[in-house]
Amino acid sequence: MSHSTYNKMWAHAHLDLTSLLAQEMPEMPPPLEKDRVVFFQRVATLYVRYVQIFRRLESVYDQMVHPQKRRILRQLLDGVIGRVLELKNEMVEKECSEYHYMDDIVQDLKLTPADIEIPIPKYFINERTKVLHERGQILSAILDRMGLQTKPKTAVVRPLSLEEAIKLIQVSERARQGRLRAKFMREIRRDEERQRRAKERGTVGADLDQAATRIQKVWKGFIQRKKTRKERDDEMIFIGMALGPQHIQPCPATVAARSTEEHRQHRQGEHEREYQMALVSVKDKLREVEGPDMRETMKDQIRQWFIECHDLTGTFPEYPDEEDGGSAVIFAEKTPKQLQEELAAQEAEKENAQKSKGKKEKKTDKGKKGKEKGKGEEEEEPGLKMAPSAFLPEVANNHKIYKTVWQNRNESTNFNQKHVEELIKEEKRKEIESEIRVQVDELMREELKNLRLAVDRDSGTKGKSGKKKKKDKKSGKKKKKEKDLTPDRTIQSLYQELVEQGILKQAEKVTLDEYLGDYSYLGTTLRQTDIEPMPSLSDVRQVVSLYAVLPLGSSVVHEKAPLVKSILLAGPAGVGKKMLVNAICTETGANLFDLSPMNIAGKYPGKNGLQMMLHLVFKVARQLQPSVVWIGEAEKMFYKKVPKDEKELDPKRLKKDLPKILKSIKGEDRVLIVGTSKQPFNGDLKPLCKAYNKIILIPRPDYASRYVIWAQLIQKNGGVITSALNLSSLAKISDGYTQGHIMKVVKAVLTERRIDQLAKKPLTGAEYVVHLAKIDPVFKEEEEAFKSWYAKTPLGKKRAMAALGKNEEEVEKGKEKGKGGKEKK
Repeated sequence: MSHSTYNKMWAHAHLDLTSLLAQEMPEMPPPLEKDRVVFFQRVATLYVRYVQIFRRLESVYDQMVHPQKRRILRQLLDGVIGRVLELKNEMVEKECSEYHYMDDIVQDLKLTPADIEIPIPKYFINERTKVLHERGQILSAILDRMGLQTKPKTAVVRPLSLEEAIKLIQVSERARQGRLRAKFMREIRRDEERQRRAKERGTVGADLDQAATRIQKVWKGFIQRKKTRKERDDEMIFIGMALGPQHIQPCPATVAARSTEEHRQHRQGEHEREYQMALVSVKDKLREVEGPDMRETMKDQIRQWFIECHDLTGTFPEYPDEEDGGSAVIFAEKTPKQLQEELAAQEAEKENAQKSKGKKEKKTDKGKKGKEKGKGEEEEEPGLKMAPSAFLPEVANNHKIYKTVWQNRNESTNFNQKHVEELIKEEKRKEIESEIRVQVDELMREELKNLRLAVDRDSGTKGKSGKKKKKDKKSGKKKKKEKDLTPDRTIQSLYQELVEQGILKQAEKVTLDEYLGDYSYLGTTLRQTDIEPMPSLSDVRQVVSLYAVLPLGSSVVHEKAPLVKSILLAGPAGVGKKMLVNAICTETGANLFDLSPMNIAGKYPGKNGLQMMLHLVFKVARQLQPSVVWIGEAEKMFYKKVPKDEKELDPKRLKKDLPKILKSIKGEDRVLIVGTSKQPFNGDLKPLCKAYNKIILIPRPDYASRYVIWAQLIQKNGGVITSALNLSSLAKISDGYTQGHIMKVVKAVLTERRIDQLAKKPLTGAEYVVHLAKIDPVFKEEEEAFKSWYAKTPLGKKRAMAALGKNEEEVEKGKEKGKGGKEKK
């Protein structure tokens, strides 16, 4: 697509933002909504509309080549991503569920399920390609030295001697002749059998007309069947139920579009390099040309201020400190008298603040009583409202910059979309002015000191000291700094040690798109009939994108968005929990640390060893963020009673230290702890829920997801889907089987020999059913165990109360009344 197309998409996104910001930031606050369902619909509509803007901005940012536009786009994109995460958090709190079904909203906005799929921004990886490549090389080199790097197996060809070669040729030739001889004998026997049957019927030679009729009948039948099959296939293609031959091979337009996208990304790099060079050259030129004039103008303004203050007050003013802004305060639109009064007031406030510290401590008890009375008198109006946003002001500010700078800018002469030099000059003038101001301030302070000395010498009075000594500000509470157990070691050496110990691993290259699954089309209908639907695999993919990939990919989003420190992926074996962990690492370029009980058994023994291991892991994780710390079989850490055969492994080793680790993770640390469990009901629920603030239940795939999985896996492994293979029946029969089971069956059927036979012998469903019958599916008892376990989690309990029509606040009030009644008795 062209530059103008992406500019139009950008403008269209801002047009949608205008209406959204008017709705979210009205001049008058709207009345509080009392109906929870109506409030959720409002939040969900905002969520869907922001996702639409997010998708549009992501594609524009990926292909925009103008370096200055890309900067404002990146800020806006981060702000929109953050707002999407805030709205998701709001929906979870109001609906008490991690999964939401918005079929009615999608239908009202005339969208498809694909339109609300969360995209993964490509800049997560593209802007860190060099760093990730270097880190990958280091990791591969370490694994090579250890002999753990898996290399592709190459076929070793052994040279044959002359005798062996002759013998091999003879064996092959004799086998070929044997097959031909057997074929000839089979044909001879068939002819003899045909002649014998003809003699028995008494017809030695068939009539020529009868023979011709028989041949015509067979031929016409064959031609008609072929024609009918073609007409049926054409009809299926016409109504959109099958793909045409043009879709099997890549379309030329699609290939051209991909090459154009690659070309645009290459131009992005060129324009960025030119922009960085222009930043330096323009700044140097401005400093050389306009710098001296700026310096002289500032000096003249400050001297004028000295004279005016002296004429009005009779004394020279105190020069503002660098902390207060220096001479920038003088250039504000204020008279010298007002400025002098303001500076005096600031000093008086500082002195009063120090005196009133002692008095405040005495008044704390009275203040608390007053607040309690105030609470009783001023009760908030009941209703639901959204939490304040950390991203809306940023989105509004970027929207304003677009309207003032870019919306009406004439770019007819900038066909190649290179940087605009005038905008660089505006930006660099401010930087140069602030740099020069610091230098001018130092000179003018000396000049003011000399002026005071000269005036005092003339009047015969002793000059007062210009500045009062400021007391050192001491913080009330000293924060405890974490003790660095490895102060003398480099990050590279720590990284190498963790790789050698098998704790830092290489993540498998898997994208989140490869986690196959279809949209749940019955979710809203089931909830309207008070039935809690099981989430589809598409819902799981969405939740993982929102809670893990988007925050880890952007530091700006992670700092301000609702903080998710840990996630637990729970589900039966084979539903793709480890695949999701690898996909998170692949999509964000994160390091993968394995702290599973089985992996750390016997490593870094003792209490000191455990502290050292955790210190190494989280020091490297913070330095080389983003990072994912994976804990496989997470329930073993919270065993109520450790089984005898696992006591030597000490699975509860991390139980005490995990809460401390979670407390130490802050907004600026892009570190995520991901636990996976196939038997979460074996662990103690309460500490498990405290350790993982987000619990994602992954069910076995439903019919729609199984249909997609069968189709994609068969084609991916070299199979060809024909009319002989009924995928619908196969998806129905495989109810209860997970993605892992289906993958095993597909690989078992599609061997190299079977792939070679596909041209003559197409695939059938019976081939897969034979292998499916050998595997145990996920039985209903296991699925019910997962459901009942999830219902006991904090969010599961809230969802159960919401289904009964009770709010959490009402339940708490009921408990308080019960306590009050007991106390009275």
